[in-house]
Amino acid sequence: MDVLVVGSGAREHALLLALSRDPDVGRLVCAPGNGGTAELAENAPLDVADAAAVAALARDTGVDLVVIGPEVPLVAGAADAVRAVGVACFGPSAAAAELEGSKAFAKSIMREAGVPTATADVCTDADACAGALARREPPYVVKADGLAAGKGVHVGSDLDVATAFARGVLADDGARVVVEDYLDGPEVSLFALTDGTTVVPLLPAQDHKRVGDGDTGPNTGGMGAYAPLPWLPDGTVEKVQREVLQPVVDAMRERGTPFAGLLYAGLALTSRGPQVVEFNCRFGDPETQVVLALLDTPLAGLLNACATGTLDRCAPLRWRPGAAVTVVVAAEGYPGTPARGDEITLGPLPPGVEVLHAGTARRDGRLVASGGRVLSVTAVAGDLTAARAAAYRGVEAVRLRGGHWRTDIARRAVEGQITVP
Repeated sequence: MDVLVVGSGAREHALLLALSRDPDVGRLVCAPGNGGTAELAENAPLDVADAAAVAALARDTGVDLVVIGPEVPLVAGAADAVRAVGVACFGPSAAAAELEGSKAFAKSIMREAGVPTATADVCTDADACAGALARREPPYVVKADGLAAGKGVHVGSDLDVATAFARGVLADDGARVVVEDYLDGPEVSLFALTDGTTVVPLLPAQDHKRVGDGDTGPNTGGMGAYAPLPWLPDGTVEKVQREVLQPVVDAMRERGTPFAGLLYAGLALTSRGPQVVEFNCRFGDPETQVVLALLDTPLAGLLNACATGTLDRCAPLRWRPGAAVTVVVAAEGYPGTPARGDEITLGPLPPGVEVLHAGTARRDGRLVASGGRVLSVTAVAGDLTAARAAAYRGVEAVRLRGGHWRTDIARRAVEGQITVP
């Protein structure tokens, strides 16, 4: 099976690495790719936001399966365009991708499906937003309705700051914000494969969104992740599949817009049980790096089954023993304006450690930083303590001027400090 992976981040590098281990996979193409994906696949230029260009590349490369990584091409209809030229595609239609493209739409689906989530108000003007905030107690939660690369959410206890954030979002024509109740409890990322009918959850992971240690500083696209979650109560995955994932997939199918691809539920484990914080319509980054590092089942067959409506024929998933931790090395200035062009050098890596590229490029034979999140240093070991230690030994092998990372990825889990209300 020849496969085209669309995207340029560490998520796509992780997908390629997993696909390269699959004996059923032949040629790999990545578009546009990065400085690391070229080691596993043929990199091809591509504007991922151009659905017609994605479809044309799928047709011209003659691949059997297209795997779309980022949300932007999915919301733009790239999966529809690929299927229209007769190529199987892992990724939801534009109509189904509205689960991520519009938080207001996602809330309406959750109400329809009876899925537990925070009470919310959808606001189109500043006065309505001010009223919605005034009716709530801090911390205040304000979300941009559309795509925002993981940075369109404000959570804080200062009403003036929350109001200012909302006004900034609403300054754009046609913009909407969602003001919702705060959900207490630790957050969990749970991915599920689905062909529109059958739902197969993957291993739960936890992301670290804030740029600084101790969850301080602004939100980012994600600074690190780990899996599995030793503190997760038994039966949580089954409960979420029964009360969240399957009802949403069923509701989307009954609407005539079946969701086939990767359904990502961002959850809060609250005192009232698991509740949905948000849905995404694709693999999350950096959680993909740890989840796929532990997946023992060959990946291509699973993704193809989702694309062809045959997921119910797949055997139960197999997982590697142990744990995985990924630490993101970011460029100077991230998450603001990241420095670009600085050379990256990598020393010898410890056993079980992979360096997955994101914001990198090859220029004149040198590896240089080309984006905000530059590398994901990912380690697999016998337990979470060992995986965490190995990941940070791997980070020590990275040389990048001004590069920075969190030093506390998975620390609270290792130290037994995470409790579920």
